[in-house]
Amino acid sequence: MSLIVLGLSGALMHDPSAALYVDGKLVAAAEEERFIRDKHAKNQMPLHSARFCMEFAGIRPDEVDVVAFPFAKVSLLSPARWHFAKRYWYAPERSMDALLNGNRHYRRNVLRLRNLLAELCIDWDKVEFDAVTHHLAHASSAYHLSGFKEKTAILGIDGKGEYATTFFGYGEKGHIHRIKEFFDPDSLGQLYASFTEYLGFEMLDGEYKVMGMAPYGDPDRYDLSRLLTFDGKNFRVNTELVNTVGLRRYKEGPKGFYFSQQLVDWLGPRREGDVADDPYIHYAAAIQKLYEDVSLSLIDHYLKDILEETGKLVFAGGGALNVKLNQKILQLPYVKELFVQPAASDAGTAVGAASYATWKRGIYPEKMEHVYLGPSYTTEECVAACESHEGNPVYEKVDDVSRKAAELLNDGNPVAWCQGRMEFGPRALGGRSILGNPGYKGIADKINHQIKFRERWRPFCPSILDSVAPEIIQTDHPAPFMTITFDVDKTWAKRIPEVVHEDGTSRVQIVSEHTNPRYYALLKEMEALTGNGAVLNTSMNRRGEPMVCSPTDAINMFFGSDLQYLLLEDLLVTKPSSDVA
Repeated sequence: MSLIVLGLSGALMHDPSAALYVDGKLVAAAEEERFIRDKHAKNQMPLHSARFCMEFAGIRPDEVDVVAFPFAKVSLLSPARWHFAKRYWYAPERSMDALLNGNRHYRRNVLRLRNLLAELCIDWDKVEFDAVTHHLAHASSAYHLSGFKEKTAILGIDGKGEYATTFFGYGEKGHIHRIKEFFDPDSLGQLYASFTEYLGFEMLDGEYKVMGMAPYGDPDRYDLSRLLTFDGKNFRVNTELVNTVGLRRYKEGPKGFYFSQQLVDWLGPRREGDVADDPYIHYAAAIQKLYEDVSLSLIDHYLKDILEETGKLVFAGGGALNVKLNQKILQLPYVKELFVQPAASDAGTAVGAASYATWKRGIYPEKMEHVYLGPSYTTEECVAACESHEGNPVYEKVDDVSRKAAELLNDGNPVAWCQGRMEFGPRALGGRSILGNPGYKGIADKINHQIKFRERWRPFCPSILDSVAPEIIQTDHPAPFMTITFDVDKTWAKRIPEVVHEDGTSRVQIVSEHTNPRYYALLKEMEALTGNGAVLNTSMNRRGEPMVCSPTDAINMFFGSDLQYLLLEDLLVTKPSSDVA
């Protein structure tokens, strides 16, 4: 008898996803946004992504044994609800609701989930339902998938789950132990997100931009310590400034923000536009430094003993996507290896809930070697998409796709690369990518301005061959998922300047042949042509859109930008001659 576990996320009304485990193997995982073409798929449940997972694996609805969901009941005896009630005294309706009706969100989620299962033809009465607490799902997604066998420190930082916001614990022999949790509104993730809104970006989407802006500023120009109090082991967010609700929120018309008028009175008006300017670049640098300093101090207090024992740390939650913090964590003297769940945000909790439910039933989940877990398409399906597209794309079959791509890149052309299974998580890792030659001057600006339509100061990242990675980043630490920045060797920084950020770092993806042979072959061809086994790699999407999924999505994105070359499986796709400048 096999064990089939379907993980479904979407409890927090954003980033719904689905993941399917069969006998401990993660066979499929995908985010709903990619199918419905709505970034973060807010207020949706993972209908299309769940259907994909089941169809890909050939699993009938009546074959699903367990449905795992990353949101659970919280007892009134838990300190979480009482902490929430006490800290939200200024919004009494929320405070009382936490005490008198604290699992209302859970009950509403279960109703939505039951409706979803009905659409999937899964009989609620014939499956086991596992409600896994949100941070336990994050923890499992990192610990159980890391491949670490030793006692392992576990860190979780995000906005919030049920009530918890920050998790410190450890894993040993498969068991996850909780050391300390912090509760809403005392949230480092929400603090960073609130400041993201103040800096003019959208919460849940703009945190990367704040991180990218930070190296342009001076972190010591402005003191943001008023945003929280911290004594080395406990922190308390100043809700008169950030993480605000109700009447404390700053408003522009009907829209309320997660920061207050007091913050605006202190620091000036909310930033607008796309320019990285003074004082906001310094504010970005200061909030990044505050986030790093507090996080590192908490790690030192709660996890140092475990890390001094084995050196293994895993990290998940939206805060784990802060790659600059991850670099600082790896530089701690007692951290030998850091595994960051590549889908660290709430999308990854579908994997985490399913992996935990799998482990609980006696099967240890496999190590996560790659994230190519979404749909793939045949060349014939790509031909059909070209034939039916109103843009009348020109296409030809190519004998050696990797060599052709390298030739185009060597000539200074950006190339869209849609190959194999779609990635799970926010990073394009050679499945749905836009590529450039990182040694070709100006290619980053061109892709930002003419293709991605995003802020010009946003950095790009490289995919690099495993054979040259230690030379480029000066370490042999694993980096398959673009989750950590590294200092780039100065000689290499001159060779591939288009993928080295303002501070001399780069968020690299180290590519191995066994996980993505066609992408690896492209990098080998680039090495032969340019001497550099590297490409600039960014996600195949335009600003505000989710990453492409299908051939039609790729062709739509192709025609909606200045891209001239799209490699769609074995096809080279170009535009009709009248469309080419």
